Amino acid sequence: MDMELIRNIQGWAYVSMIFIITIGLYAYIYHLYKSQRDGVKDYEKYSDMALNDNIDDILVEAKDPQKDEKDNKER
Repeated sequence: MDMELIRNIQGWAYVSMIFIITIGLYAYIYHLYKSQRDGVKDYEKYSDMALNDNIDDILVEAKDPQKDEKDNKER
């Protein structure tokens, strides 16, 4: 293999990886948008965690003790 072929392969690999990473990023952004729109998660509450991080502050999501018991039984 000569150097020109190696450079050509590197170029195509770089372009394809950038393309794949871009598609993945847009899919993740769409997933976050769709989750918040459908009401599954409210990510604005999670963004306030950086500001409200004292031990006395309210929880972002309250824990459900019944769900915790089910998870412990499954293990």
